[in-house]
Amino acid sequence: MTTVSLSQLIDIGRPALLARYGQQLTRHQRQALDAMDQCRTGALGATLMACEGCDQRQVRLRSCGHRSCPRCQHHAAADWLERQRAKLLPAPYFMVTFTLPAALRPLAYRHQQAVYDLLFTTAIATLRSFGLRHDDLKAEPAATAVLHTHNRRLDYHPHLHVIVPGAGIDQRRQWRKVKGRYLFNGRALGTVFRARFIDALKYAGFQLPAKCPQRWIVQCQHVGEGLPALKYLSRYLYRGVIDERKIINFDVATDTVTFQYQESKTRRRRSRSLPLVEFLWRLMVHVLPRGYRRVRDFGFLHGNAKQTRAVIQIVLRVVIPPAPPRIPSRFRCSSCQAAMNVVTVISAAPRPAT
Repeated sequence: MTTVSLSQLIDIGRPALLARYGQQLTRHQRQALDAMDQCRTGALGATLMACEGCDQRQVRLRSCGHRSCPRCQHHAAADWLERQRAKLLPAPYFMVTFTLPAALRPLAYRHQQAVYDLLFTTAIATLRSFGLRHDDLKAEPAATAVLHTHNRRLDYHPHLHVIVPGAGIDQRRQWRKVKGRYLFNGRALGTVFRARFIDALKYAGFQLPAKCPQRWIVQCQHVGEGLPALKYLSRYLYRGVIDERKIINFDVATDTVTFQYQESKTRRRRSRSLPLVEFLWRLMVHVLPRGYRRVRDFGFLHGNAKQTRAVIQIVLRVVIPPAPPRIPSRFRCSSCQAAMNVVTVISAAPRPAT
């Protein structure tokens, strides 16, 4: 058994990946591959850090910062949480998940930007129609939607997580809030979402597959209230395609990568082994088109509704908890856990030939 880093796996498997899938790789996928290959290897330079509490000095290799790099997701999660902290509302939070059926996934991959856009628009339209008919709400709910294209086994599995506060402003400009831990019926959401999405595909000129299931999966679950709910969601929504720590073995003899994942239903830990080329290709499949926004806000959670949201928070006497000092783990001393300061930036070192 051999444990290797993601950049090492890319170095080893890149020639075979390009030989098999080179004609299918887009420019932005190749750029993502290059970024992951260089991340924290010294190819992008390094930073010399000095501890405030002791004499410890450490050299930290610089990361690539690419949004598709599994090593660079923690910063994005922290940024999202800080933005949501400023939008905090006294309401229960729900996560509604809209999943495209397997029959439509080939179409989605061939026309990613168009189909993903339809996924956003039809999911939000479905939620709005349900919110207006809800006995407690009678209002269009606000939402934050996050696109994922993978499941825990690294399969292509496009779905949309939509964070919905269980509250809204009705047509009489009154604040309304749901009672209890229930928002919408998942099966009813799935029926309406299916009809809207198929109509949108036809209107856009896409040809539907011969067999399209009658029942589509939409899940609606209560995730808590206030800041604890947002903290949970930030960790859940901003996980990379795979955590590098989940790569547990690389078998040089068979050129096979083994990684761990947790089943969503049973919570049991499982492992899956893939040929190295297939493993790298699956990482590339989940690279979004260049410039595509995978996180979108709607209603009074949108950036343009800042004034409306401020009025709501004032009227409801919402107290925004102060953000704790953000000291990422890479800026903490490994000896005493005190903050470390940047002393100097070290220029990039050339990568060794492979």
